[in-house]
Amino acid sequence: MPLLEKIIGPKLLRSNYDITVFQTPNYGEDKGYERVYRISIEASNHEEALYETFRIFNVPDLIPKDYQGRYITTRDIVFIDEGRRGHYYYRLQPNGWKRVNRILIH
Repeated sequence: MPLLEKIIGPKLLRSNYDITVFQTPNYGEDKGYERVYRISIEASNHEEALYETFRIFNVPDLIPKDYQGRYITTRDIVFIDEGRRGHYYYRLQPNGWKRVNRILIH
């Protein structure tokens, strides 16, 4: 039974996360973020959702056809909207994703 729980269990705990990607018009800027794309991603937690978001927008074969932004790089922001459960902003830093306050979105 434990093996079956390892196989089936993680799939049952997955949720759809509403993801919005914010980028500045020019690479390297700290102000002037604009929404460039919104997507729904299935994941078991925020860490996995951020990983999948990074993967989708940095692998040329996975990038959506209607995506007009650039590859996700440092200083780009990902907004995870969980409705009543909360809103979360993550900024890509050189050492990984860091949670930030929404005040950084201008």
